[in-house]
Amino acid sequence: MATTAFDVDAARARFSALARPLAFFDGPGGTQCPDEVIDAIAAYLRESNANVGAPYDTSRRTDELVELAHERAADFLGCSSAEVAFGPSMTALNFLLTRALARTLRPGDEIVVTALDHDANVAPWLEIAHDMDITVRVARLTDDLELDYAGLESQLSERTRVVGFPVAANSVGTAPDIRRVVELAHEAGALAWADAVHYAPHGPIDVAAWDVDVLICSPYKFFGPHMGLASGRAELLRSWRPYKVRAAPDEPVGHRFELGTLQHELLAGFVACVDYLDSISWDAIQAHERALGERFLAGLPDHLELYGLTGMDRRVPTFCFNVPGRSPEEVATFLAQHDLAVWHGNYYALETMRHLGLDGTVRVGIVHYNTEEEVDRLLATLAELT
Repeated sequence: MATTAFDVDAARARFSALARPLAFFDGPGGTQCPDEVIDAIAAYLRESNANVGAPYDTSRRTDELVELAHERAADFLGCSSAEVAFGPSMTALNFLLTRALARTLRPGDEIVVTALDHDANVAPWLEIAHDMDITVRVARLTDDLELDYAGLESQLSERTRVVGFPVAANSVGTAPDIRRVVELAHEAGALAWADAVHYAPHGPIDVAAWDVDVLICSPYKFFGPHMGLASGRAELLRSWRPYKVRAAPDEPVGHRFELGTLQHELLAGFVACVDYLDSISWDAIQAHERALGERFLAGLPDHLELYGLTGMDRRVPTFCFNVPGRSPEEVATFLAQHDLAVWHGNYYALETMRHLGLDGTVRVGIVHYNTEEEVDRLLATLAELT
């Protein structure tokens, strides 16, 4: 089947933020917003700003927006709108959800995470272990920074209650086999707890098809506003006692995990963000990103040390490397001086860096609004670093 053609110039024209010399390769830390997202946020504050539940016009429109945002989130995630929860960030939502789950844990229970995980899907479990008599285990990696599935399986037992894993690693780009991880978790009687923050800008999410029990992500990583988004199986969410005020609604069940008044203007931006993504084919996005990733890998100067997979299979276009003799901060600063935005550090991927024996690296993240010219300019500038 032919892949839908992707017009990167047409996409970029929808982002005023891209009309500058700076080339954004910092997507893993947060993407730019198309103008329609910014306009939706401003329009809500100008025209509909109110709290929910009142009989007047702006409040009724806000009620409608909250319902619409949950419906669009359900479409984006592949779940029921009742199973959706919004929050200030993925990290905040994950601490809230894991704390609710912790009320069901017993001494001797175990949680398994992976060495590919962002710390936002590790630290909440470690904090529970700090407060309770449970164990957190870490599934290790292969030499090319893929998940060691045999090692993961060996960590599982009748005591395992949760297997936490990333759909894609924000540090090195590895994309684990979701179905394999979920099957291993469920065979052990454990929940599959997926962090899709880094995967979300690169491909479609389907909670139902993946059969995950909980999934968390961040709209600001997929061209939306700064907020968090989660999905959980309705029967699972209903079985937990949430931390919330007494007057807050219990139904729809996802609302139990939305504390206080939601960021209504950001919900308007979120709806516009999903509409933007719906206007572009995922097949086209993935083909464009794969081509740019292959271009980057083919042109990477030989003296650079790349960590992880050397091809575009089983990964997203996020690349982790160092320049011998140069610190990651020095490299990132040099690139910034040439209008190239990249990150340096550990990216909260503490277990990955521990596996590599490093304090930090340089990270390049490609998304669909990047161009061949930008990739070539990045490679030419990296070649100057010797």
